[in-house]
Amino acid sequence: MQELLTNLVEKYREYSVKGKVANYIPGLSLANPEDLGIVVCDKSGEIYSSGEADKLFTIQSISKIITLMLAILDNGEDYVFSKVGMEPTGDAFNSIQKLETCKSHRPYNPMINVGAIAVSSMIKGESPEDKFRRVLDFFKKISENPDLNYDSDIYLGEKMTGNRNRAMAYFMKNDGIIDGEVEEALDVYFKQCSIKVSALDLAKIGLFLANDGVISTGERVISINTAKIVKSLMITCGMYDGSGEFAVKVGIPSKSGVGGGILSVVPGKMGIGVYGPALDEKGNSVAGIALMEELSNELSLSIF
Repeated sequence: MQELLTNLVEKYREYSVKGKVANYIPGLSLANPEDLGIVVCDKSGEIYSSGEADKLFTIQSISKIITLMLAILDNGEDYVFSKVGMEPTGDAFNSIQKLETCKSHRPYNPMINVGAIAVSSMIKGESPEDKFRRVLDFFKKISENPDLNYDSDIYLGEKMTGNRNRAMAYFMKNDGIIDGEVEEALDVYFKQCSIKVSALDLAKIGLFLANDGVISTGERVISINTAKIVKSLMITCGMYDGSGEFAVKVGIPSKSGVGGGILSVVPGKMGIGVYGPALDEKGNSVAGIALMEELSNELSLSIF
């Protein structure tokens, strides 16, 4: 495994020239586009890594699967999915189009920005700070990393440039999707996207889902059914509007973020974390996707 990962990182690092780092949020543009790292955590406890596996970056949209789990714990799946759907959109992650045109005015799924903001509004807490503390504590638990924190500069950049997300949130408030204060939901959302992680953290969260919601101590944190829901949404909606192609070519439940991360789950076997900040036009890591396709084919990891 170690030799395979090393060879794949060496082979696909040059793919970074085909993409560009995100620059619409201040701070993201500082990433080195040539970075590429991968970590694999398997069920036996072995950890394999290569490349920039320890470099910290902001989790961005990958946070959507974590807040979804916490929202289901807080409210139950029936309530969560009365507000947010389960269907892929085929649109960009920040599109507002279907929110306005669909009959229910309900976000299509929790993996797009509008759905994730609705989910963040469901996190329980006495204040925005308390809600985010619970989100961060949940992140720490399932990644088994007590040192996780958020990047205050990226958070402020998200808040300063987040007018499109703000528009979506107020639209949902008007239609009763968001019950609480809009700015509180947005504050949680902007901060959750700004949490700093490494490929190792992503791989450990992936292993947690591969184990159907059980951490290494044997503690069950979420139900088997919640883990199943999250993995199903990852395979259908997790790679933005490139989810279908990724399912065909890679076939592993995965979630990407514009910080360059990919979190992948091989059910019952392993969690995989990838970092490659050079993105394609859909917001996915160019080198990361290419690497994952060969890794999946080489090890026959596709769930299909």
